[in-house]
Amino acid sequence: MTSTANSLLTAIDLYSGSGAVTEGLKHIGFNVLAAVDSDPVSCKTYRANHEKVHLYERDIREVSPADIRKDIRHKGNISLLIVCAPCQPFSTQNKKRFQDDPRAALVLQAIKFIKEFSPSLVFFENVPGIAANGPIDQLRRDLHTFGYSLGELRVIDAADCGVAQRRERCIMVAAKEQERIDLFYASIRSCESRNVADLIGHLPSLGSGERDASDPLHFARRHHQITLERLKHIPKNGGSRSSLPKRLQLKCHKGRDGDFPDVYGRMKWDDVAPTLTTGCTDLTKGRYVHPRDDRAITLREAALLQSFPPEYKFCGNSGQIARQIGNAVPVEMIKALELPFRRALEFSSPCRGRNGKS
Repeated sequence: MTSTANSLLTAIDLYSGSGAVTEGLKHIGFNVLAAVDSDPVSCKTYRANHEKVHLYERDIREVSPADIRKDIRHKGNISLLIVCAPCQPFSTQNKKRFQDDPRAALVLQAIKFIKEFSPSLVFFENVPGIAANGPIDQLRRDLHTFGYSLGELRVIDAADCGVAQRRERCIMVAAKEQERIDLFYASIRSCESRNVADLIGHLPSLGSGERDASDPLHFARRHHQITLERLKHIPKNGGSRSSLPKRLQLKCHKGRDGDFPDVYGRMKWDDVAPTLTTGCTDLTKGRYVHPRDDRAITLREAALLQSFPPEYKFCGNSGQIARQIGNAVPVEMIKALELPFRRALEFSSPCRGRNGKS
């Protein structure tokens, strides 16, 4: 790199959750200096995997960026600020709640960090619904106050980033120089695709209620007998509940094949998984049935499909771990953005000196 050597690539991770973004950034050469999140269980997972990062477990509205600077003993600016604010307020399924949801304004908390650390690049990630339901105009105005421009909203699919999952996300970047923004977007490339078999095909087969003694996350939920009977009628490798005989159809599904068609559906080996949600190990919440086994996917399978490395540690009970997995930004998606990040950060304005000042 020209103006930013690998050792100087620094980042702060806001709304860090269980640490997936930090994991991805570390893989592509960033030194993550600090992270902020308010969920106790997610923070416990974060610490278990990123013990050297200063993690602030508190409401971001109560966090002082100036105090963070003192704690991390970092005198200069930072390379990258990551902002993955809670996406629930902007979900297309939650339009009625948006106006009254206090979480909708949390993305604006990034401004005080921008003021303190003057990052070369700010990266925002959220659901596509933020374009219609989010405070984008206010964010743009606030950024302009500190000399930043906000780039276009770009929707990318995690499946194009080497993740074995269909997961559309909205990304935006902000910078003081338009050239950085242009370089970032121009450098986005599709990666080699992965499928379900690539990620979980090697794991031991399990029946309902069975466990893999060598992996605490690879255990199958214990299903009711009626559920197992239904699963026997759903074709392997991509089948759906449309194959169920009438006697096994749920009352709420009868005559409504077009409503929530993925419920009780099987994943397909040679395709990507559907979007993993916080209910990703519950076959009543989506197409989360194993391609071959008569059961919902396990936490380990969900974590691998979300591109967490096999050695990643999770804390909490089953429901809490599923929530952490479903809420995560796929690790591989961040790794796939290495080239855009680097090219944007390589840019050196002819009007700036080595220290980044005019």
